[in-house]
Amino acid sequence: MNLIDRAADLLCHARHAVALTGAGVSTHSGIPDFRTPGSGMWEQVDPLEVASVFAFRRKPEAFFNWIRPLARLLIEAQPNPAHFALAQLEAAGVLKAVITQNIDGLHQRAGSRRVLEVHGHLRECTCVRCYRVFLTEQFVETFLSEGGVPHCPSCGNVLKPNVILYGEQLPALAMQAAQRETRQCDAMLIAGSSLEVAPVSELPRFAQHSGARLVLVNLQPTYLDEQADVTICGDVVNVLPQIVQACGAPSQNG
Repeated sequence: MNLIDRAADLLCHARHAVALTGAGVSTHSGIPDFRTPGSGMWEQVDPLEVASVFAFRRKPEAFFNWIRPLARLLIEAQPNPAHFALAQLEAAGVLKAVITQNIDGLHQRAGSRRVLEVHGHLRECTCVRCYRVFLTEQFVETFLSEGGVPHCPSCGNVLKPNVILYGEQLPALAMQAAQRETRQCDAMLIAGSSLEVAPVSELPRFAQHSGARLVLVNLQPTYLDEQADVTICGDVVNVLPQIVQACGAPSQNG
């Protein structure tokens, strides 16, 4: 039995399978990951200088200058075959949930229904002073065309996107739900994650300690390669649709 068939067999015979996804799932949608040599977002900047909560409080303009080109990519991005494959696995009853480190919303746009965004999302923003929450879409066009720092319509203070910066706590409800899924699952599909950012990187280990089997699909090595039940070194846009087909359901392409 080849690796694709082994992965499909493990997932399809699981009682409660979940997926954990990282930036590698969205690179084929035009969104760069963080650590790929030559193209990762941290190649040219220090994340603690532009993407930490401490830097944001001190100098929010540096954060918004950095995220502006990324915001345009996120708006223009479309789901790719990896997103559609995961949605198809959920529709077929194989996956019960997708736990994602991504903030792009592409899993939902591909059709995944239960998505736990443990690093936040860009659909909303919150005032750092009065804590009112606004839909990001009402500020996006002005921000993309003019730049600058978005300000609260109510009190005039800085608006912060509801994404998790370095030094911030993860969103409690999403993380609690992800931990519940991790405890309940008997199989976890890890796709496109370097597993380098704690505490999410520890979820597969917790799942394994609870008796879950692990299927790992990633281009780059991870700390779990030797411990996973099935490790496939490959591109998720190629591998995940093959797993869907091996499970007996054709993949979607939108």
